[in-house]
Amino acid sequence: VRNYKRLTPLTVLDYALESLDNLQPGDCIVCFSKNDIYSVSRQIEARGLECAVIYGSLPPGTKLEQAKKFNDPNDPCKILVATDAIGMGLNLCIKRIIFNSIVKPTVNEKGEKEIDSITTSQALQIAGRAGRFGSSFKQGEVTAMHRDDLLQLKEILSEAVPPVKAAGLHPTPEQIEMFAYHLPDATLSNLIDIFVSLSQVDGLYFVCNIDDFKFLADMIQHIPLNLRSRYVFCTAPLNRKEPFVCTTLLKFARQFSRNEPLTFDWLCRHTKWPLAPPKNIKELIHLEAVHDVFDLYLWLSYRFMDMFPDAALVRDIQKKLDDIIQIGVCNITKLIRASQSGAAPGAAEVMSEGFPLSRTKRDARTVSDHRDAKSAEPLSIALEVPGERRAKSLRTYRSATRQEDLKSHGRGSLANRLLREGLLTQEMLRQLESEWQDQRRSGRYGLASKRNDQSSSKEMGKKKK
Repeated sequence: VRNYKRLTPLTVLDYALESLDNLQPGDCIVCFSKNDIYSVSRQIEARGLECAVIYGSLPPGTKLEQAKKFNDPNDPCKILVATDAIGMGLNLCIKRIIFNSIVKPTVNEKGEKEIDSITTSQALQIAGRAGRFGSSFKQGEVTAMHRDDLLQLKEILSEAVPPVKAAGLHPTPEQIEMFAYHLPDATLSNLIDIFVSLSQVDGLYFVCNIDDFKFLADMIQHIPLNLRSRYVFCTAPLNRKEPFVCTTLLKFARQFSRNEPLTFDWLCRHTKWPLAPPKNIKELIHLEAVHDVFDLYLWLSYRFMDMFPDAALVRDIQKKLDDIIQIGVCNITKLIRASQSGAAPGAAEVMSEGFPLSRTKRDARTVSDHRDAKSAEPLSIALEVPGERRAKSLRTYRSATRQEDLKSHGRGSLANRLLREGLLTQEMLRQLESEWQDQRRSGRYGLASKRNDQSSSKEMGKKKK
């Protein structure tokens, strides 16, 4: 274990940012979902500010270009919106890290998806990007976007990092071949299950989660491949939530099984290369998936050189695709607007990450806090605000009464739209909510409101009868 000392001071501020109006040059807002990235970047540009954008699924070249844009003192871009991808391998001139949220979707050791507060290790890794030694800032600052997150962020950062107590093991191809010799009729997925169930490890080790491996094994089970090749395809680095990439792996395996080389021309036909710059977020996401397909081809070319012979040509078009994606990221606000203004009833789906949660640790606590609040309506409206991961996870806990509240007032969708267009901020929303409650208590309504109240009272009277 090697220990390193930080060479510049890092200060946790005593105040939250609270509004994007308070941004300063050198600020980096850290989000934990693409949805939040899109929402925050649009609100920043609505204020006349330029921002760079970095998130995990962007190609490495695009990340480096965005980092270069943000670091350049002569570039008007002085704000960065990023995920925790900035914690790995990027040198950035950040003065202040601002956590947009302190909860993050994760997959636990059992393969269950959950949402929980970030760990001390994650918080320190991200916060440590501020005021790096050798950057133009001699010290770093850390805070949260929301006041209620700041106290917990301080607690997280002050805790000791727990030591690594165990290492993960994954079955090797030789071990699986040995099992297959004794169980010739078992599928690869079954062989893996049997291996894990019979494995015995001491306290220093655990068996790695094999869900992704089994997913790919089941997907290509019907394709005739020898066991060693099948194993390699199942360890391919891809995100199983990307249908286009998974479908392409299936095509790769099928072509491979026929002993037909996967040429450059074949790849271009199946990815419809050349590709145009994206016109909306959906097209940008597809380009990122195509980039992952090129990565997959190159990864397989190292393992099956004869069957994936055109690695050099694929590297060339991957660089060109990197430039095209860079154009899309630079115009990300226009892409978001196009996604929302088009005939896109599915715009919300494009923005969503599709991260189903089987159980949560933080949610129950958050809901109980809201139940103690004086008014249920602010919760209903908050649940409709885009880019709020906690709000998303709370949707399953909404009561029927709150849903009816939201429908009757019709305010959630309007707030949603105004926030996404950058015409309304969280602070303005809270102020409007406060004023609305004050007017309600003092009885200061307009004529139309009185009529609505009277008709509502009559309706309530009928229901009671």
